[in-house]
Amino acid sequence: MSKKAQPKNAPMDLFDSDDDTCSLSSFYTMRSEIPRMDEVHVQKDVMLDQSLDALYEKRSSTREQALASIVDAFKSDLQHEFVEKNFATLLDRCLHCIKKRSTKESSLASHVIGLLALTVGLGDQAQEILEESVTPLSQALKSSREALIITSILECLAVITFVGGANAEQTERSMQIIWQMIDPKLVSNVVATKPSPAVITTVVSSWTFLLTTVDRWTLGPKILQETVTYLSTLLEKDDRSVRIAAGEALALMFELGILEKFDAEAKGSDNGSVKEESEALINMHRLISKVTDQVRDLAVEAGGKGCAKKDLNTQRSLFKDLVQFLEGGVAPETSTRVGGASIETSTWCQMIQLNFLKHFLGGGFIKHMQENEFLHDVFSFTPKKIGGHSTMTNEEKRLFQSPNSAVSKARTKLMNKERMISLTRKFYSISS
Repeated sequence: MSKKAQPKNAPMDLFDSDDDTCSLSSFYTMRSEIPRMDEVHVQKDVMLDQSLDALYEKRSSTREQALASIVDAFKSDLQHEFVEKNFATLLDRCLHCIKKRSTKESSLASHVIGLLALTVGLGDQAQEILEESVTPLSQALKSSREALIITSILECLAVITFVGGANAEQTERSMQIIWQMIDPKLVSNVVATKPSPAVITTVVSSWTFLLTTVDRWTLGPKILQETVTYLSTLLEKDDRSVRIAAGEALALMFELGILEKFDAEAKGSDNGSVKEESEALINMHRLISKVTDQVRDLAVEAGGKGCAKKDLNTQRSLFKDLVQFLEGGVAPETSTRVGGASIETSTWCQMIQLNFLKHFLGGGFIKHMQENEFLHDVFSFTPKKIGGHSTMTNEEKRLFQSPNSAVSKARTKLMNKERMISLTRKFYSISS
C-alpha cells in the first residue's frame, strides 16, 4: 500500500483521542499502521512517552518492545527534548531492566544507556551516567553467562566511559572491568566460564576503544608484557574477528609508543637486578619480533574451506596496513562520506574510534554524524551545510588545527616512522 493509499487520519486519531483508556497493548498493535513514525515529531514524542511508561510494566515482552522503540528513536534522531525532560527516569528504568537479567531486555537497555550518553555529550549528565551505571553494569557482567548480555554491556560501558570519563582513573577502571571478562583472575566472584569468540572480540575492541583516550600507560612492565603476550595468542585463534580485534589493539599500542615505554620503565624499575631487567627487555623484544612475524603471515593468509571472502579481505587489508606501519610508521588513511562531506582519519586511533562508534550506532551513524555536536568535536568534522558555506565557523577554523589537518598528518607520519626505526634499532642492538 502506498503512502497516499493509507488512511491519512488514522494515526492522528489514536493520539488526538480524548479517551485516556487506550491501553499500551493497543498502542503497540496500532503502531505498525503508523507511516514513517520517526518522521512525525508529534507521533514520535507520544511513542517515546508511551515507551518510557511501558518500562514500568511487569511483562518483560512489553518492556522489550518499549526499549526497542526507544533505541530506534534515539538512532533516527537526536532526542534532546525528551532527554531533557526524562533523563533521570530513563537511566533509572534502563538500569532496572539490566538487573532483570533477561537476555533481550538487558541487551536493549544497555544500548539505550549508551545512546543516552552519546545524546547528552560531554558534561555533568554524561558523568552521572557513568557513575550511576558502572557498578550495576559490573555486577551484571560478573553474574551473567549469556554472550549477548555480556557483549552489550561491554559496549555500553565503553561508550559511556568514552563520553563521561572525566579522568584517567575512571577510564582505567572501566578498562579493567572490561578486561576481567577474559582474565578472571583480576577480580573475584567472576563466573568462571570460557569466553566465546564473540565475547573475546568485544572485550578486546571495547578495551582498545578506551585505550585511544589514554594519554599515558600507567601499568607496569609486567602487565604490559602479559597483555602483549595474550594479544599475540589471539592472533593464532581460528576466529577471524578475534584476530582482527587483536591486530587493531597491537597497532594502537605501537602507535601510542606504549611498547617503547617498556624499555624506560623496565630500566627504571627498582624491583629487580640488572640481569633481570636485561632478560625482561630481551623477552619483550623477542615477543615484538614474534608479533611482527604473525602480522606478516596474516597479511597473506590464504582462504580456507568455508572461509567468508569478505572477512578474509578485511583481515588481509588490516594486517597489510599494520605491516606497512611497522616498517614505515605510516598509518592507514580512510575517508567516510557523510551527507556530502567526509570524515578523514590518518591514525589508528582515529580509525578505531570511528569504526567502534559506527558499529554501535548502526543505522543511526549518518544521522548522528550530521547532527551530534559531540561527535563533530571527536572527529573534528563539520557537516556540509545546505546552500554552501557562507563564512568559516569556529568549528571549521578548529578543523584546520585538528589531528586531521595536513600539517598534523605529516607530523604524525614522521613521528611514527622515527618511532618504528628507533624500536627496530633497539631490538637489533639487544639481540646482537
